Amino acid sequence: MDPLGAPSQFVDVDSLPSWTDAYEAKQLDSHQNPVEKAQVGVRSPFPYRKDINAKIILWKGDVALLNCTAIVNTSNESLTDKNPVSESIFMYAGPDLKDELQKLKGCRTGEAKLTKGFNLAARFIIHTVGPKYKSRYRTAAESSLYSCYRNVLQLTKEQAMCSVGFCVINSLKRCYPLEDATHIALRTVRRFLEIHGETLEKVVFAVSELEEATYQKLLPLYFPRSLEEEIQSLPYLPADIGNAEGEPVVPERQIRITEKPGVPDDASDEEGLEADLSFIGSHAFARMEGDVDKQRRLILQGQLSEAALQKQHQRNYNRWLCQARAEDLSDIASLKALYQTGVDNCGRTVMVVVGRNIPVTLIDMEKALLYFIHVMDHIAVKEYVLVYFHTLTNDYNQLDSNFLKKLYDIVDAKYKRNLKALYFVHPTFRSKVSAWFFTTFTVSGLKDKIHYVESLQQLFTAIPPEQIDLPPFVLEYDARENGPYYSYYPPSPDL
Repeated sequence: MDPLGAPSQFVDVDSLPSWTDAYEAKQLDSHQNPVEKAQVGVRSPFPYRKDINAKIILWKGDVALLNCTAIVNTSNESLTDKNPVSESIFMYAGPDLKDELQKLKGCRTGEAKLTKGFNLAARFIIHTVGPKYKSRYRTAAESSLYSCYRNVLQLTKEQAMCSVGFCVINSLKRCYPLEDATHIALRTVRRFLEIHGETLEKVVFAVSELEEATYQKLLPLYFPRSLEEEIQSLPYLPADIGNAEGEPVVPERQIRITEKPGVPDDASDEEGLEADLSFIGSHAFARMEGDVDKQRRLILQGQLSEAALQKQHQRNYNRWLCQARAEDLSDIASLKALYQTGVDNCGRTVMVVVGRNIPVTLIDMEKALLYFIHVMDHIAVKEYVLVYFHTLTNDYNQLDSNFLKKLYDIVDAKYKRNLKALYFVHPTFRSKVSAWFFTTFTVSGLKDKIHYVESLQQLFTAIPPEQIDLPPFVLEYDARENGPYYSYYPPSPDL
């Protein structure tokens, strides 16, 4: 693995002790923090995994000296930042690195770009740009920093790399609190190894003396080295531990999950769906059918192959996604018009859209589109359902059909493939007509997935009431139109 004549100061990652090897387990007797038997059943969301711990290395030293497949460089958007990490990498890599960086034409915040390692022992350098931190834009900064780590790891997977050496991406220049950033770094790596652990053999966190104590303190939370350490670390985990991939989730979008409530273990998703939707959307509008929209395919026939068209579309979507992760979208998030809640009877994620909370004439609709992509990208990788509350919307809340068409055209194919149902709650006659025209003549692939829901009681046959966060005005409106809310729950056997 070492290049011929590599300087002796380079350090081979295979010679470094892993996080497990460096751990000297303390013998716990009955007088030293005993772990009660009752506690053993309480597991951390980051459980003890010896196989994952064996891949982790905490090393105090210069990341530029690591002999591994790739090392990480933290820089600015023009890739010319002068910080201790970058300067060391440039010094050891030699002048050829600067020439190659000019060809990259910069790197956006949260992105990751690859170059050769040149005179380094590492074969590659992955360059990434951490966010500038401001407390009022904390959510955007968290998402961008997550993207840095996630995109670096994705590159290692795509390039079939065996090992990667991380510097601390949040440089002092960018004012990111070290402890907050370390939580994001560790949990993102942990979640990646849980899903794609077979692709990486070693992950090195190269830290300075100032950073080492923070990493020593927080590593046991995400990489506990024994069941005892897992249990002891559990109370110190932050409230926000991100989603299944470690990405930060704002509180109003956090999920409450139970394992497929109300569905027997031997029941398939298809059977559950048929049972749930037995009488939802059985009116005339739901039954109307139209021809499949083939206009785009006919226009492009003979000009672009299907594969080329898909590739072009994917590139376009990736540009939108990168922009969404870099943009400050806190003003759109504060509207609480789109959020993640629980799961339906088939165990699928439920996303809620509140029509009345979308002031169409007052907000930047392009930012709204970016926010939708930012929130939905990781949701749409699995089956999900949308619940749209049309309750008490007026002309100022109506999404333009051109906007909806643009959104439908931009989103990745996974959005359309994994959307299993769209529940249109409290529709009006006018909204039904508009939806029929839109799904018949504009986005026909959506028609069969729409289910008009006149009451919450009807909705609760598909999504249990405890699995969906309802805006108070929706409850009040439904109680007036369809009876009180408590009538949706079965009566107590004591009454």
